[in-house]
Amino acid sequence: MNWDETSGPAARDIDDRLVDSVADGEDQAVEAALRPKDLDEFVGQEKVRQQLDLVLRAARQRGATADHVLLSGAPGLGKTTLSMIIAAEMGAPIRITSGPAIQHAGDLAAILSSLQEGEVLFLDEIHRMSRPAEEMLYMAMEDFRVDVIVGKGPGATAIPLELPPFTLVGATTRAGLLPPPLRDRFGFTGHMEFYEPAELERVIHRSARLLDVEIDGEGAAEIAGRSRGTPRIANRLLRRVRDYAQVKGDGTITREVAGTALAVYEVDARGLDRLDRAVLQALLKLFGGGPVGLSTLAVAVGEERETVEEVAEPFLVREGLLARTPRGRVATPAAWAHLGLVPPQQTGADNGQGGLFRA
Repeated sequence: MNWDETSGPAARDIDDRLVDSVADGEDQAVEAALRPKDLDEFVGQEKVRQQLDLVLRAARQRGATADHVLLSGAPGLGKTTLSMIIAAEMGAPIRITSGPAIQHAGDLAAILSSLQEGEVLFLDEIHRMSRPAEEMLYMAMEDFRVDVIVGKGPGATAIPLELPPFTLVGATTRAGLLPPPLRDRFGFTGHMEFYEPAELERVIHRSARLLDVEIDGEGAAEIAGRSRGTPRIANRLLRRVRDYAQVKGDGTITREVAGTALAVYEVDARGLDRLDRAVLQALLKLFGGGPVGLSTLAVAVGEERETVEEVAEPFLVREGLLARTPRGRVATPAAWAHLGLVPPQQTGADNGQGGLFRA
């Protein structure tokens, strides 16, 4: 299916985007098999990996539990994988939960009271935890104790509950939403960066070996260049290219096979998919490159405002293809070049304001 040059489909499920950095059920199952088991096997994030290695080694030498760890960064960069590696390196079990699952302080108290000594508690999307649970977590992290409230009103009684030493690993995609009292209680904070293409090539080669897929260096480079700097997307693209190579070829992934396969799935050389290109095409062809308001742009591509703002725009801005300005969204020269279009000529009298009045 080809995009209309002026608008996208009026209704379309975006949850199945091949370049979505959020894991679905299939991704989670495959990731479990592809995850590295220790820090030496973990690819990329060199600074975080080296710093974390020192923290864990020191804790093992002291015979103590590791400091609490906060990992921040975009989805798909390896926060969950690192939490499992922390548990493996410390020889401890791991308990996995998420902020949205903890809606009451009692939910958190039930989890904390059942932890074993030295156990790792991985709390994903920690910034989405309820405020009462968050306040209980302060004392648990610092003093390994929680106060359980029994009863209501004037007759309520706080019963102190001692906890065994444990390591909390918090993960967040929006570190700025964490209150300072919570952020300050983490002994180690690591920020996960987007991967360079060379690092993604190593990830792809490793995944190909585990999936028993034959791939050459150029094929891995082609997939890496379209993976948006995210290992999760790289592994997803690898699986789709593998399918194409098995059905249309001899099973070997080369640059030509990878490029043809990803063209079928409408992922271009910079990692843009149909939604991304629809936004750029509407911005360039309908509005002359902008400025244009977000709501108008969303109507032009047949999507909700939130979809354009939260799903398409972050990558387009990071790639330098789109800019957010007080007057609206504006395409950059790189966007015109990527779509092979020539920007309109502006007169000297325009003074850069003509975009405000374009139809």
